[in-house]
Amino acid sequence: MKQKIIILGGNPETGVLVEVANDMGLHTIVIDPNPDAPAKKFAAETYNIDGFDIDGIVKVAKDRNVDGVLVGVADILVKPYKEICEILGFPCYATDGTIEAFCSKDGYKRYCEAYGVQDIPGIYIQKGEEIRKPKNVNLPLMVKPVDSGGGVGMKICRDEADYNDTVRNALKFSKKGVVLVEKYMDANCDDMAAYYTFKDGEPYLSAVYDRCLTRIQGNSSPIGLATIYPSKLTNEFVENVHPKLCELFKATNVKNGVLNVQFFVENGEFYSYDPGFRLQGEAPHIHLAHVNGFDHRKMLLNFALTGVFGEPNFAEQNDYMMRGKKACSIWVLLNAGKIASIKGLEELKNHKNVIFVVERFKEGDVVEPAMIGTERQVLYRIYTVSDSVAETNQTILDIQNILEIKDEEGQDMVLEWTELWNPDDYSHY
Repeated sequence: MKQKIIILGGNPETGVLVEVANDMGLHTIVIDPNPDAPAKKFAAETYNIDGFDIDGIVKVAKDRNVDGVLVGVADILVKPYKEICEILGFPCYATDGTIEAFCSKDGYKRYCEAYGVQDIPGIYIQKGEEIRKPKNVNLPLMVKPVDSGGGVGMKICRDEADYNDTVRNALKFSKKGVVLVEKYMDANCDDMAAYYTFKDGEPYLSAVYDRCLTRIQGNSSPIGLATIYPSKLTNEFVENVHPKLCELFKATNVKNGVLNVQFFVENGEFYSYDPGFRLQGEAPHIHLAHVNGFDHRKMLLNFALTGVFGEPNFAEQNDYMMRGKKACSIWVLLNAGKIASIKGLEELKNHKNVIFVVERFKEGDVVEPAMIGTERQVLYRIYTVSDSVAETNQTILDIQNILEIKDEEGQDMVLEWTELWNPDDYSHY
């Protein structure tokens, strides 16, 4: 008899998790209010239930004799995931402290202040409050709901009228009714992230990577175009930021799980923002599984069923320097329109350096205008591993030459391609 697992959330990234669960021989049950949620097409069973309907999900778990519950790639569902597991007596990697610190932007800011981690200067505005601006911070400003992700509700504001309108609009995307207004970190900043694994209360730095963003979509939130591992700033991060974060982690009583934290770096100062205490859309776990031999998806699925996270030799497997390899993900962003044709996908998958492709759209799908400026405009995330930055750059050029995506008018739908990485920046690794 197959073990049964409920997976909360139905986005395309969660769909990959469902496929892994299927490959492990599990009976998968995906719960999402959207009947057409992409992850549902991979599941053995589906239910059109809101992820916040605790009673409804618990009833499904009991009726179907489910063996475990796991949250997918969705920050807002971590809290209900914990409540559901507590009612059912199932293993859960979230604690009250981790939910407070990592599942909302306002909670994370409080923890950063308490443990000396520099965050981006800013203020909160609650629904019904007078709209004001942070002191000593000039326009442009970044406005974002404290409890949404993927760029939803976020906008760069460059004048007073737009700022006031954006704050009012962003409040609609926050369940808490709170927005965060921060200094806008411009294109002159470096942008990087650190990805952690927690096993039995011990934090392990598993990956450090640089990000290249698109900034040509007006005042919408910049979206990723590519990442490279390890970051050119790895040594500085490990020396100056990692020890403070480890103290912060202790305060949350974190025991198991995965966490991604992003940083802007300006004049040598690391500004921390946007933690994600769950599997990521960027999916560093794909690179780590290929290079280091452990798969966070399998680890989390096993944990949901057994309460054991990872193998006893995890510390030896873990290497944030990627064993001398250069890993890269290339994000293919589309302009709005209907996808009439896609050419080159199979050739791309057979490229010697391509290890995986996350597919979000197919021919005939429509990229709606509302998706622009959010991660919902991503067609593919393409994962590559090579021996050098120069080889990574050649792989990026190969991908640009192989892929062709056209709309109904025969126009190229790709928004823009990533810049190539500067090999000199990474020559010390």
